[in-house]
Amino acid sequence: MTVVETGVDMRTALGAVEIPGPVLTASGCSAFGQELEPFVDLTALGAVVTKSVQLRPRSGRPTPRMAETPSGMLNSIGLQGPGIDGLLAEDLPWLAERGARAFVSIAGTRVEDFAELAERLRGVPGVLGLEVNISCPNVESRGEVFACDPVAASDVLSAVRAAADPAQPVYAKLSPDVTDIVSVARAVRDAGADGLSMINTLLGLVIDPDTMRPVLGGVTGGLSGPAIRPVALRCVWQVHAAMPEVPILGMGGIRNGLDALQFVLAGASAVSVGTAVFNDPSAPVRIHDELAAVLAARGFASLSDAVGHAHRPAGVER
Repeated sequence: MTVVETGVDMRTALGAVEIPGPVLTASGCSAFGQELEPFVDLTALGAVVTKSVQLRPRSGRPTPRMAETPSGMLNSIGLQGPGIDGLLAEDLPWLAERGARAFVSIAGTRVEDFAELAERLRGVPGVLGLEVNISCPNVESRGEVFACDPVAASDVLSAVRAAADPAQPVYAKLSPDVTDIVSVARAVRDAGADGLSMINTLLGLVIDPDTMRPVLGGVTGGLSGPAIRPVALRCVWQVHAAMPEVPILGMGGIRNGLDALQFVLAGASAVSVGTAVFNDPSAPVRIHDELAAVLAARGFASLSDAVGHAHRPAGVER
């Protein structure tokens, strides 16, 4: 499936790096891009956001790992992955050979883990930038999630920005499971983040009424899909209102172009599509085309003209 031309300028940027379109994959839902290749032209995507990679291979959490919920799903994968060595040896060369842009998601349990990963990814061909998954437990703070504490989140982003290639934009992936997401957003911006990915999954739980036990082997999991879209939009809206100059990569239950448009109007300059690919592997390219069409129908000549438009007073011209 390829992108359809509509006359709308769909170019945008991740940090200072221009990309041809605003629709990316979401970390964890399309692995490292191989599963999507039979269905989409990977070069037509803004970027392929990889599964979160850690320093060492990780087997993940116990099974069962997934459960359907009304208008969404819970996952408890536990960051299973090949580790940075496997990513550098196999997955990133595979993407680079096909001309795809890789936005590499990194994760760790210590600040030093994140910094080492950023250092290992400096100058790697095809790596457009880094998405810093700070929704991981911080082992040095008794399991507290980095993204739930502005100071801890700031420490991670400061270390990553110092270690990363200056040409690679660094985005902080924020959790909605906080009282004040704007304070966390300010902290990571001040620490050097070039942009924000919003939002990660919400922590949830499903209990089987027959077994009367939690469905997931890891008990809790991350809720994604259309059920979380209003929460994601609220987070994007609040952060854009407080910091309109900060680029936002919006995500959370995007199924079609109208869903994506809501994120753009709320303040996102790009979007990631995740859960939708489970039943429609062509969803990222389809949503790009649908977004272009709905922008054209509303008189926008470019995507950038629509970013944050919902914040403007009624009657204000574009």
